[in-house]
This record gives sequence, structure tokens and C-alpha cells, in this order.
Amino acid sequence: MVIECDLALVGARVVDPASGLDAVRAVGVRDGVIQSVSQEPPRAATVVDATGLVLAPGFVDLHSHAQDLVGMRLQALDGVTTALELEAGALPVAERYGNAAAEGRPLNFGYSAGWALARLQLLDGVPPGGDALDVGHAADNAHLTNWLRPASERELATLLDMLERDVADGALGIGMLLGYAPDTDPSEYRAIAARAATLGAPVWTHIRHSGLGGVAEILEAAEQTGAHLHICHLNSTTGREQVAACEAITAARAAGVRVSTEAYPYGAASTSIGAPFLSPEALAEQGRSSTAITYLATGERVASVERLRELRATDPGGLIIVDFLDEHDPVDRDLLLRTLTLADTVVATDTMPIMDGGVRLPGETWPVPPTARVHPRSVGGYARVFRWLVRELGVLSMMEAVRRCSLLPAQLVAGVAPAMAAKGRIQPGADADIVLFDPDTIADRATFTEIRPSAGIAHVLVNGEFVVRDHELVPDALPGRPIRGRHA
Repeated sequence: MVIECDLALVGARVVDPASGLDAVRAVGVRDGVIQSVSQEPPRAATVVDATGLVLAPGFVDLHSHAQDLVGMRLQALDGVTTALELEAGALPVAERYGNAAAEGRPLNFGYSAGWALARLQLLDGVPPGGDALDVGHAADNAHLTNWLRPASERELATLLDMLERDVADGALGIGMLLGYAPDTDPSEYRAIAARAATLGAPVWTHIRHSGLGGVAEILEAAEQTGAHLHICHLNSTTGREQVAACEAITAARAAGVRVSTEAYPYGAASTSIGAPFLSPEALAEQGRSSTAITYLATGERVASVERLRELRATDPGGLIIVDFLDEHDPVDRDLLLRTLTLADTVVATDTMPIMDGGVRLPGETWPVPPTARVHPRSVGGYARVFRWLVRELGVLSMMEAVRRCSLLPAQLVAGVAPAMAAKGRIQPGADADIVLFDPDTIADRATFTEIRPSAGIAHVLVNGEFVVRDHELVPDALPGRPIRGRHA
């Protein structure tokens, strides 16, 4: 017998959003690439019976702060095959890519050039090499204040050059945490958008202010500069103005403005307690109490303004959960669904680092100890889409949900990273980044107090190698590859 493929996945319902295929097919894989999608199984060294399962492109997460082994392993168990750190980014990216490649990763990985990290380095002398948690620590650190102020003309020129150098080194655009430095001048954002436009690179943005005003700044900058600007976690940063924000985005797109959006299917967010938008004054403006915040180190609801001030002073980088919409309230649920069902909104999780007793869990830890905590979006965000939005509510079809989780995010990044054109697809020549799941049992199991991997995820392949097989993690599988910008 002539072996045509390394692996044949047979009997599955193949859902390919790029071609619209939704039918039972056999998929052949060789050397990490899909070789065939056919009615008759190819001759293969290994055959896996996938009858009853959906076979889809692996999920592409644009917004993953958990870039270590433990974070990626949990995401693999949720069907993710590519996890990118685009909102906060890294700086310098060459070092970050090199370190990740040397350690090995179960998923494909990549980074934007981090604006907040560049500001910390330039204006406060913070050594390079930090990540999103370092921004959280800095947000309310009395010794680090320069990075929060408006930049001078000379400083802005230097900042632009720093970010451009990292794009040249392979960064996937520029990540801007405007919400963590809201007092920076709006002209700086426009200048960075204009530079990004000349580089053909996106800007991945946490908006400056909650609600329509923050969205309006992005739409205006995109119209003025022609840049591709992306709004992160639209669900959690639009206050209670989701309807107006979505209408404004729809109108801007119709006028040719290049703006993309993402959302995750939860009514609670997670960040550092030192974030500017969690100060007592900011919470009062938002109409929220301190009790909307849960401090993960102790599991406590923050009972008073005094306790909030204490925690912000003693542990500004401490991770929290903050409620913004009640998913069980019909009005709030509809507001959340408005952002999730906005045309071409991708699913992106905002995955957070795993914490244990208020300390970041070492990346090589496995299995995860029962005392560890993290927002459940970090563990079950994609399974929740298929359980809640597809199976229970029916607000997304299977095909559309797969598109928003795989093809659409891959297309958003492909403009700066040509390698992404081979992802998000089940077609000959595409990378064999594949998830197989049971449409009847796929479900999120993680809660705000317990890390539990998703149910119904049978197999996950990254570049043709199993990282999840028969519902179990393959702990020594490290087939992830760097996703670099085209300038590298």
C-alpha cells in the first residue's frame, strides 16, 4: 500500500468557513500541511475515526496575555491553535520571539509592538522585557508616573521610532493600552495610527475611555489616517452604550473606515486592580460599587472604597474580576449579545495569566493546582461560544461561529503576517491547525473559582501534531511556531 498521508481524519463533519464546505469528509495531513479534503479517505500511516465530530480550523486568539506554557496548554484544551499577544504586545519583540522559541510552545505565537511598554522604557527607564502584568503594576505605582503623561514632540518621535523598529523585527502591528494611560494626548494616538498606516500594520487598541466616546476616538483616527485600527474587547469597554457603539462602527465601516472589533462571551472582565478605570472616582462615574470587584489573591469582594484604595496601593498589579453586565438579566444579556453578534466581530478571549495565592503560577506548572484562579474566559472562552451562542441561543450558526473563531481573525492578521493566510481554513495547502469537537457536548466548565478545561474537545492539532488527543493534553507536544510580521 502506498502511503499518501501521515494522518487521515475520517468521518467528521468538516466545517470550512473559507469555502463554505459543511459536509462529511476525510482530511489527509502530511508534513504539517493539509493534503486532501475528500469523500474517500486517503491511505495514511495513522487513521483517526472522527465520526460524530465537527472538524474545523483551529481557533486563532488575537488577545492572549497567557503566553507561557501553562496558559497555552489550557487554551489548547479549548481548541486554540494560535495565541497572539496583540493588545499589550511586547518590547523588544525579537527577544520575546527568541525566548518563546527556545522554550517551545504548544501553540503558534506572536506579538505586537507594545506601546505602553515602550513608554515605560523611554519615560521611566524600566528595563525591557516586560509584559501586560508589568503594565498593571505600573498603572498605580507612585514611582512610575512619567509614562502616563503626554509626550513631548521629541519623545513622541523617539517612541514612534521604537515601535517602527519592532515592526521591522517582526511585530504584528502596534498594541496600545490607551485605557491604562488615558491622560496621554489624543494626538499621540493619531500619530501612531498614521505611522502604522505607512507600515501597513494594524493598531490593536484598548480604548481610552469606556463607552461611545472611546470608540469615537478610534473611528476618527481610522478615518483620518487610513490605518487599520482594531478595538479590543468591545463587550467590556463600551459601558452600557453597546448599541450606540455598534451603530457607529457599522456606519463607519459602510463609509470605508478600516476598523475591526473583537468580543468575548462573558459579562465580567479581568485586569489589574491598579488600572485607572478602577479607581474609586472612576467607578463612581461608571455607577459601579467597589463590590463589583473580586480580588483574586484572596477571593474577596472588595467591600469598601477604603479597602479598594488599600489594595491599589499595596498590590497595583493584583488581578481581579470586575462585573460589568449581568448575563442572567435579559436587558444586560442583550447588550452583551449586541457586541458578540456585530458583523465581523471576532471572538478573542483576553486570556489572563494564571494566579495562585496572588502569585503568578510558574509557566512550566502542570497540572494546574486546585488553588489556582483565573477568569474562566482564559480556559473556556471558545467552548462557551459553541455551547451558549450556537447550541443554546442559536444566535450564531455553526459556520459563522467557526468563521469568527478561526478564519476572520486569521484574515485580520494576514495583512501584516503572510503566514496567517494558511490558517483558518480546511483546504489542501493550509496549515494543519485543526480542532475536532463534539457539537452536542462542547461546553465551558471553568468558573470564577475553579479552573476546569472545556468539555467536548476531542483532538487539537498544531502544524499537524496532536497537542490534545482523545480529550487529553499531550504535555510534551511543542509544535507551535512563531507568527512574524512580513518586515522581519
